[in-house]
Amino acid sequence: MDAKTKARLLEIGKVRIDTALLKNFTVPTAGPGAGNFAFFFRSGNQRVRLGISENSPLIAAEENGEIIICENDRKIVRGRIEEELIHCPDQAYVNLTEKCTFDCKFCPVPKLSGKVKSIEEVLHMIEKANSTGKMKAISITSGVDTTAEKEVERAISVIRETKKYGVPIGVGIYPTKGSTRRLKEAGADEIKYNVETMDRDLHEKLCPGQPLEEILEALRESVEIFGKNHVCSNFIIGLGESDESVEKGIKELIEIGVIPILRPASMHPLREGEIFIERPSAERLLRLTKFLQKELDKTDLDVGAFKTMCLPCTGCDLSPYYDLE
Repeated sequence: MDAKTKARLLEIGKVRIDTALLKNFTVPTAGPGAGNFAFFFRSGNQRVRLGISENSPLIAAEENGEIIICENDRKIVRGRIEEELIHCPDQAYVNLTEKCTFDCKFCPVPKLSGKVKSIEEVLHMIEKANSTGKMKAISITSGVDTTAEKEVERAISVIRETKKYGVPIGVGIYPTKGSTRRLKEAGADEIKYNVETMDRDLHEKLCPGQPLEEILEALRESVEIFGKNHVCSNFIIGLGESDESVEKGIKELIEIGVIPILRPASMHPLREGEIFIERPSAERLLRLTKFLQKELDKTDLDVGAFKTMCLPCTGCDLSPYYDLE
């Protein structure tokens, strides 16, 4: 699978497939993709996470023990279904709280009846993942049940209890005063605070109650505390922003030592009528990812250094390190 093909798969985002071909597939509980069935497809050294839809122009079928994905009766890629550990291959990636008091207009989580996992339940999930011998990292994310401060406390509890496994631990939650240092002291190795969009006007409209400048300040502090190549941020593409604002935002994040993750936007039925979303074309994803790669090459930031969360997974994004030549 080359970068152009993966970009096309990400542009469409979903395939038609007989679910009997899937040993197991999950329903994400965090972010814009929450509530939709999805699976991981691997071709060579690349992977992509695809949703399932009977309306997709892409069709996946089994052929000689492999999965073939076709578009307009043309085979575009062949590979295999990749088994998940928790949420993604190789990682115990656990969402602590499947609900959120924030109301980001691109995210369905506030409108879903998600659960709040107990610490005991989370620790049991991670122990079970570890028992497979396949767990290379632990990643923790969370919505907000009552307060962001409470989620920090819950994340710290999990981190302290799972350091014993001796694998890298990443955490991606909403920042609060003092949260970065406390997470680091608890044993976290990598951190992700999401900007969502770097377009100031869009951010104010789409992420009420989450001042972008405060998130950027938390990211600056994170680089000081965790060091470079240990701080990243999701950056959604397709919310109405211009390429110019994306490029400016990429430069701004890189300048403070943060690696941006360009995440294709997706419309969830629960948010219909509340927001304009145009999933980025393959051409736009390639163009912006190449720009990101060029800017990263000017620095000592290294996507390949990350061991947890989205950067090593690459399923939902076009990676400037793993996917581009």
